[in-house]
Amino acid sequence: MAPLKIMIQGAGSNVGKSLLVASLCRAFKNRGYKVAPFKPQNMSNNSSVTTEGLEIGRAQSLQAMACQIEPSIHMNPVLLKPESHQRSQIIVHGKVQTTIDSRDYMKLKKSLMMPVMESFHTLTKTFDMVIVEGAGSPAEINLRANDIANMGFARESGTPVAIVGDIDRGGVIAQLVGTRQVLPHEDRCMIKGFIINKFRGNTELFEDGYRYIEENTGWIGLGILPWIEVAEQLPSEDSLSLSMSKAGKKGTLRIYYLALDKIANFDDLDPLKNHPEIVVKPVKPGMPLPVDADLVIIPGSKSTRSDMEFIRKQGWDYDLIAYHRRGGRILGLCGGYQILGTQIDDLNGVEGHPGSHKGLRLLNVSTVMASEKNVGITNARWQDNFFQAYEIHKGVTTGPDCKNNFAQKEYGGSWINEGATSSDGRVQGTYLHGLFSNNQFRSHYLKSLRKGLTDYSYTELIENTIDEMANHVETNLNLERMLELMQE
Repeated sequence: MAPLKIMIQGAGSNVGKSLLVASLCRAFKNRGYKVAPFKPQNMSNNSSVTTEGLEIGRAQSLQAMACQIEPSIHMNPVLLKPESHQRSQIIVHGKVQTTIDSRDYMKLKKSLMMPVMESFHTLTKTFDMVIVEGAGSPAEINLRANDIANMGFARESGTPVAIVGDIDRGGVIAQLVGTRQVLPHEDRCMIKGFIINKFRGNTELFEDGYRYIEENTGWIGLGILPWIEVAEQLPSEDSLSLSMSKAGKKGTLRIYYLALDKIANFDDLDPLKNHPEIVVKPVKPGMPLPVDADLVIIPGSKSTRSDMEFIRKQGWDYDLIAYHRRGGRILGLCGGYQILGTQIDDLNGVEGHPGSHKGLRLLNVSTVMASEKNVGITNARWQDNFFQAYEIHKGVTTGPDCKNNFAQKEYGGSWINEGATSSDGRVQGTYLHGLFSNNQFRSHYLKSLRKGLTDYSYTELIENTIDEMANHVETNLNLERMLELMQE
């Protein structure tokens, strides 16, 4: 029997494709299918590490969790990590292939269809069903030549498409009907159905609009998904949805993080955002650092020296120094760790133009950028708490404050120091990502900030939320009709 397959494309970016794919993966998994997610091309600085020590998009890692399988490079064979507005690092099958500007990538795309199809065939040989996520929108016809992310892949692989419109933005009828209008005939024929996402209110009020879309596209309506609040508990792939606690939430601990221009792996903050007693808020460009912070986090960065300059332009360097003098605590994660040091040297131009930048000098360490990226899953311990984290960085950081380490990690059968802590103990940096996802570490670390805090199981929250999302699509979408489309 041929494997079942369907591709979820969007009438625009951020219409909810990633979470919808995760929800469908769990729903069909619950029906007894052996399911895998797939995204031919992803553009995100929110990446994850597989057990082989290779990179894929964070969204595909979540989707693999929804399928209750281990993430694999074949779930996201091409990953683009933007380093500037026109330059990206190109990762193929989990490894850095090159760093090029957007014009050169348009030329490179044609050669990438081969590794994309190789990965797709690997999955279809192993699983009963593959649910594919598109990127952006197929209506971006200026990007259609040599496309591997949307219709180019759908046609090459013969995968039927269901397209998603976001009604919360308004204009969903124009989104969907307009998408059909701009597509060439061969691409239109790949779209078999549509889904309305993020509906607030009574869905019966949209019956006329729903029929209009069906009549004017020829596509089958697969259902209307009402807005569901629990979706906000799952990690977001897009930095447009930066982590922050719900408005009006009252907590006993206030954590702020710098919304860097090249912010990366910002899902490190999600377990804190979902904590019942913590308020997490971004310090956005143009805002001063609030004076009531219990902890300030400088998150990861795809371009550390660029973000160091960004911090200075906002005046956050003075805010952080003043905050530290008042007794504040600061934690730097990966690029944020490098920024806290005295110097960042990139003489070979690993992250852009060659050069050096002064850091914040809140940690007595310095960083040298290396061409080889350190990627892998790490066994670590903080005090007496053992946990698993992952690393994705190019810098090598050394200095006196490394002797007063943040944690230890397992290396070659022994434990070595990792990260750094200032002499007063209030400034710390680490290359470890995902550490707050570990319930034991998070609980003990937060109690070092505020005694008496209760905690929760982040793992259980994510699992329960995925199950709730799966029930949501089971209730509101016509999955039987979707299965028929997969078989046509």
